[in-house]
Amino acid sequence: MMVAAWIKYFIEIMFGLSMFVNALLFIPQAIKLWQTKNTKGVSLLTFAGFNLIQLFTILHAYLNKDFILMFGFMLSLVLCGIVTTLIVFYKTHERRNI
Repeated sequence: MMVAAWIKYFIEIMFGLSMFVNALLFIPQAIKLWQTKNTKGVSLLTFAGFNLIQLFTILHAYLNKDFILMFGFMLSLVLCGIVTTLIVFYKTHERRNI
């Protein structure tokens, strides 16, 4: 079944935008961590898992020459990595203050 060219174009545009939005969704968590300097209710395991998934998605996209997916997940990895780094930093800081 052939997909009309405009539908394919629309899907590609929305896919590209969704990669950007996916990355932006990590920003509120980073801001909250930065402002409160508190990791209560935030899972290091979850964010470390996100980082691992993003890394393998980037590698998969590279091998398959899907550069929209690759660059979208690279941005996501950077922003998620910031959250993960903040979690590790503040958890370490919280343990020192006990």
